[in-house]
Amino acid sequence: METRLQLVHEAYRAITKALIEENISITTMESCTAGLIASLITDTEGSSAILRGAYITYSNQAKIKAGVSAEIIKKYGVYSIETARAMASACRHSFDADIGIGVTGSMGNIDPANGDSVPGEIYFAIDFKGAVKSHHIKILPQESRFDYKLAVAAAVAKELTELLF
Repeated sequence: METRLQLVHEAYRAITKALIEENISITTMESCTAGLIASLITDTEGSSAILRGAYITYSNQAKIKAGVSAEIIKKYGVYSIETARAMASACRHSFDADIGIGVTGSMGNIDPANGDSVPGEIYFAIDFKGAVKSHHIKILPQESRFDYKLAVAAAVAKELTELLF
């Protein structure tokens, strides 16, 4: 029986191969996943042809420095659809990529630095050449931070797969 990690690796291998085959570039701006999605993309040989770069923006300040409007974070909160959309678009534009992925949310605990933190609430968006689709998911309690990240990466892979295939 395959583990969740193996299944997620397989999904990203298929996604990355399709991106390479179609010459579609990609980038990410990740907060709660801390670069796991970009890492999974680079696990496939040849990914340097399509991964333009990636941001790990764990703090609000990092998101703003990477191109997310401070006003969006102030108005909607860092954990919001609007911030995820802004993250996806900012990284796509910054790296001149076809696809930008933005991910923000709280994992297993409340973030004391942000009042809008709700454990297990994740927001992500995929900007494909200016068409942005956003998602709000709830992750059930997990055994570890890595398991939370993997669950989010799996949800993003599902949406990328639907977009590409």
